[in-house]
Amino acid sequence: MWQARQVMLGRRRSTEVIVGDETGNVRAVWFSNPYLAKQLTTNKRIVLSGRVGLFNGRPVFESPEWEILEEKELIHTGRLVPVYHLTAGLRPRQVRKLMKELVDSRAGQVADFLPPEMIARLRLLELPQAISQAHFPEDEGMKGQARLRLAFDELVLLQLGVLRRKRNWQQDQPTSPLAIDTAILETFFKAVPFELTEAQRKVTAEIMADLGKAVPMSRLLQGEVGSGKTVVATAALLMAAANGCQASLMAPTEILAEQHFASIGKLLSLAATEETADGYLKSYSGLLKRPFTLALLLGDSKAAVKKELKKRIKAGEIDIVIGTHALIQKGVTFKRLALAVIDEQHRFGVGQRSALRQKGHNPHMLVMTATPIPRTLALTLYGDLDLSVIDELPPGRQPIKTKWLKPQQRQSAYAFLKKQIAGGRQAFIICPLVEESEAIVARAAVAEYESLSREVFAELRLGLIHGRMSAKEKDEVMRHFHGRRLDILVSTPVVEVGIDVPNATVMLIESADRFGLSQLHQFRGRVGRGEEQSYCMLLSEVLSEVGKQRLDVIESVQDGFALAEEDLKLRGPGEFFGTRQSGQPDLRMARLSDIALLELARSEALNIFAADPDLGKAGHHPLAKELARVWPQATEIS
Repeated sequence: MWQARQVMLGRRRSTEVIVGDETGNVRAVWFSNPYLAKQLTTNKRIVLSGRVGLFNGRPVFESPEWEILEEKELIHTGRLVPVYHLTAGLRPRQVRKLMKELVDSRAGQVADFLPPEMIARLRLLELPQAISQAHFPEDEGMKGQARLRLAFDELVLLQLGVLRRKRNWQQDQPTSPLAIDTAILETFFKAVPFELTEAQRKVTAEIMADLGKAVPMSRLLQGEVGSGKTVVATAALLMAAANGCQASLMAPTEILAEQHFASIGKLLSLAATEETADGYLKSYSGLLKRPFTLALLLGDSKAAVKKELKKRIKAGEIDIVIGTHALIQKGVTFKRLALAVIDEQHRFGVGQRSALRQKGHNPHMLVMTATPIPRTLALTLYGDLDLSVIDELPPGRQPIKTKWLKPQQRQSAYAFLKKQIAGGRQAFIICPLVEESEAIVARAAVAEYESLSREVFAELRLGLIHGRMSAKEKDEVMRHFHGRRLDILVSTPVVEVGIDVPNATVMLIESADRFGLSQLHQFRGRVGRGEEQSYCMLLSEVLSEVGKQRLDVIESVQDGFALAEEDLKLRGPGEFFGTRQSGQPDLRMARLSDIALLELARSEALNIFAADPDLGKAGHHPLAKELARVWPQATEIS
């Protein structure tokens, strides 16, 4: 190397050098770094690595990585180089050098916690080697093996953690079994105006079997929109009441709680005689051996209503209570809560679920979701819950006609929407953003609402709902839409789950490529709730290749679980799921889209847990220590 000097490039003081070997010479430039000239003295032997551009037809290294060529191992060049997250005051070379010193001096001292037999059988790297190769791999092959070992460790620990948490909850806190009265169940099911699907009967049997045990149920019920989760949940609530116990159902929003109160009340009235009914309390007779009651408790309920309901709940005079977060307020006390049902469980935090459970003496717990989750992923994220899936829709349900439209077809979409509304129907228009952004090319709900109200649908009644509105404001808009006082609801993704408006037949999704397949499917599920044919239209101004793939798939596939599998492949679990299970350790190396590794880790964890659930055997002591380190000690189920 020779001719290192400071130069002015534009208005930036920079460093320029000429380097050469037996093949020739090349120029290298470090922009805005004049001090480097003092380090790169003439005749030093250096190694360069970086992008080569052209200047006046000649190749130039542009701000390459560099280091002095010595006998020691290269760190910044001539190899696979690690990239670390930085914070203010830290530089990449500085952190990389420190990490190399740390890995070289300390990685060999890390104790391996997996049993040697497992490491040998699965042909995994030893942990010290995996750590070293993860930071400074010899080649792509070793990098892959290091990631595999470290990812496997994370997934095994995750599985052992959820298995331990489930066992601790169920063994340490026994509950009272419920007697299952099959005659009541059959009377109820015969009264509903449809034949239960085989899937509904199967999951009902699984839930009833759990309720009949002295071990508290911890079950996740998955089922698509319209698959019939409500009738299954109602049967479970009814069985608690038949045992002289209380049951509760907690929903994330007031509008969804009100919908459950109405729909469950209607189902019960088909099999029992409705004696009295008002906006918050209904009573029935004729189905059970005694009269029973259904109540609705909301945060916005009138003070006198809340006071009366709380008094009657505490006295055990109300059998089934449906509500929002109001159910877990300090003033709500149950006399004998035997079953707690949580709808759209991912909308609640661990603390809220725990608070509901603590309202009773180890009640059975049933959590429900309409978000299709691939089975392997569900078993990983919810390994502490038994899984029930309603994987078929009731017969006769019409598929929602889905069409991906080009930008030039926008006016046709608006005309179709007007035609549907003229026929007495309603429509949703979904936008990904609340307000317009210069950084993101996408439709924004506020601007779209104002534009559509003035220019496109001036003669119609439009409403707006988005996440920055208060819960009270959102509930008021939804009540207007549900009560047919609005023709079109312009919304952000807040309507993704739980909104049941049978009269809505059109879903128009703006910037559809910005959503994942599972989310698009959830939006689509907001229509098609009534008897009329429903439609979903997808609009997008700018499309990436992945965006095109998504819209092609959603247009042709109606099965939510098939879409969830595709979504996991296309986007990965972070975007697919949107939220991480509270209380679980972070995954730094594992990818939840790696189904084969997930299944292997779960299989190995199940084998370990079956043979030694306390990890008390001598060979499992290091594993028990590591599990205690990475997992919180709480036994609460997420």
